[in-house]
Amino acid sequence: MSEIRNQIQQDIKIAMKSKDKFTRDALRFLSSAIKQVEIDERRELTDADIIKIIQKQIKQREDSSAQYKEAGRDDLYEKESREIELFRKYLPKQLDDNELHEKVQEIISRVGATSMKDMGKVMGVATKELAGVADGKRINQIAKSILG
Repeated sequence: MSEIRNQIQQDIKIAMKSKDKFTRDALRFLSSAIKQVEIDERRELTDADIIKIIQKQIKQREDSSAQYKEAGRDDLYEKESREIELFRKYLPKQLDDNELHEKVQEIISRVGATSMKDMGKVMGVATKELAGVADGKRINQIAKSILG
């Protein structure tokens, strides 16, 4: 079993013992999302696979929380925001803007990109190499600022 999955299971047990319903329920949901992918693909997932699932869950919650905020549903907005923070604990440390800028600049040089026409090549390489440590939206913004 992967390290991240083990940690999630341990944290569910801790939440159950401390009667932390919010954490227990959020982590159970995350665990079931992981299990569903394992069942669908009929294989045991690696940490990299689990990181992608967690990122997808965070993205869904970010989208939902933005809609809740617009609709004035502060209670649901708060719940989604807390889940996002909880799930981020299981991701690798994210690159700060300076580190990400350096990495994207290096990738742009390596693939020989010179204009926005080369954005596809840059994003293809960057999203693979920086998976888990940087969000695709951030990579895209920095690449645009460099190439633009």
